[in-house]
This record gives sequence, C-alpha cells and structure tokens, in this order.
Amino acid sequence: MREPLVHFLLVGLALFVGYSVLHPKSEATSESNRIVLTPDDLVQISVAWLAKGRPPPTPEQMQNLIELKVREEVLFREAMALGLDKDDTIVKRRLAQKMEFLAEGAAIDNDPSTDTLKAWFMDNQQRFALLPRVSFRHLYFSSDRHGERTREAAAKALEKIADQSGEAKDVAALGDPFMYQDHYGDRSFDDIAKLFGLNFARALVSIKPGSWQGPVESGYGWHLIFVDSSAPSRVPAFEEIESDIKAGWIADQRAQAKAKAYEAMRARYQVVLPEKLPN
Repeated sequence: MREPLVHFLLVGLALFVGYSVLHPKSEATSESNRIVLTPDDLVQISVAWLAKGRPPPTPEQMQNLIELKVREEVLFREAMALGLDKDDTIVKRRLAQKMEFLAEGAAIDNDPSTDTLKAWFMDNQQRFALLPRVSFRHLYFSSDRHGERTREAAAKALEKIADQSGEAKDVAALGDPFMYQDHYGDRSFDDIAKLFGLNFARALVSIKPGSWQGPVESGYGWHLIFVDSSAPSRVPAFEEIESDIKAGWIADQRAQAKAKAYEAMRARYQVVLPEKLPN
C-alpha cells in the first residue's frame, strides 16, 4: 500500500467511479451508446502517460486523460455510424496491416531449436556473409591541380615509390593535400564505397597488401594505394551469430506465414477488372 503506483491507480479508479456517479446513464440507453472504461483501461492510460517520462498525473490530469479517451471513442463511433471508414485508403491500409500481423503472429514459433536454426543457416549462409575489410593508406592527386594530366602525375609518382613502404616519410610529399584522412584502418567495403565511390572500393579490395599500387580513380581524383592488411569476405561460424540467425529465421517464418495466409484469403475472392485497362 506504500507504493506510489498503487496510490495512483486508486486515485484513477476513484475518479472513474466519481465520473460514473456524476454522469448517470438512462436505463433507456442502448448498449451501443454505452462507453465503458474498465480498470484495465485506466491502467493502460496511466502506463502510456508514464512511458513518456512524466511523473504520475495529478487527479485533474487523470480526469483530462479519461475525457480524451472518451472523446476518441465518441468520435470513432460517430465516424463509423456515418460510414466514414468506407473507401478510406488510410483506414484500409491500417486494417490490412493488422490482418498481416494476425496472420504472421499466429503461426510463428519464437523459440526454435538449435538444430532447426543450424539447418536453416546452412541453406541461408550468404545472407550472413561479412563483407571484405581493408586497412590502407593513399596518396591523393587532385584534378584541380593537375587537370587532364592527373592520372599521369599519379603514375609518375608510383614509379618513384613502387619499392617504398607505406610509412616512408618522403612519400607523402609527392601527393596533394586531401580533405579527409590519409590512412583508413579496418574499413568495410560499404564504408569505403560511401567515402570514395563503388568503383574505388571494388578496385581496393582486389589489391594485394604490401606495395604501392594504382592509380585508382575516385570521386575526388586519382590515388596511389598501399594496402596494409585485408580480410576477404567470409561467412561467420554459427556460434558467432546465433542471435542474428534466430532473428533471421523468425523473420523468414513470418514472411512465409503472411504469404500463406494471404493466398488462402485471396482464394476466396474473384477479382473483376474492366475490359480495357488504362495504359
């Protein structure tokens, strides 16, 4: 009885009872015109309020929340009575979405066995393949400085540093200043593609570590590249990503259940189209 939440719910219940006393319903009122809020409804109202990080509502605030709930129900029923739900695209989409949730939720096992997951993983390994990762440094050659001879300038610089290490001090002086980094450690294929472009990333992952190579073009200009290390694409072991595999299996089962349920529902309808379809 000392818990604040218990006090809060008791206050809410008292307000509900008081509201019922102050607004008695006529015996002639039909069931269809009665709006009944249960203690569970009040709990849901309070939980929604508290979920926004607010302190427990005051009695006045709780009364306002109840009135908002009643208002929503009144407007909903009046709209239904007027047939406003008919031919409403938003309403149709929402109801269709709810049907999909019901269809996929009814047939899903959320706790598959390890053997089931392993068998499914064997058939879907490529979905979990890790992209290549590369650590590299580069020399940049700007098209603004060299114009049409940018690639040629990069190629001449490569002749001078072909046998140099990636950390040689005099190497950096041959290139132009680059707006970002000169060295990138352990970057994924996607990261590189976002920074330098897809063609640059494809060329980079094919370069063997240990020597300066290029020139390779990016959206910024031309580059000479020294790959320090690279890790090819690989499929992780089951134990590394078991939780991801389970999530993938459940998503797959939901999609299948949804498709199967829709096919069964679709079979009950005959679709009639105009003889002439619009172009």
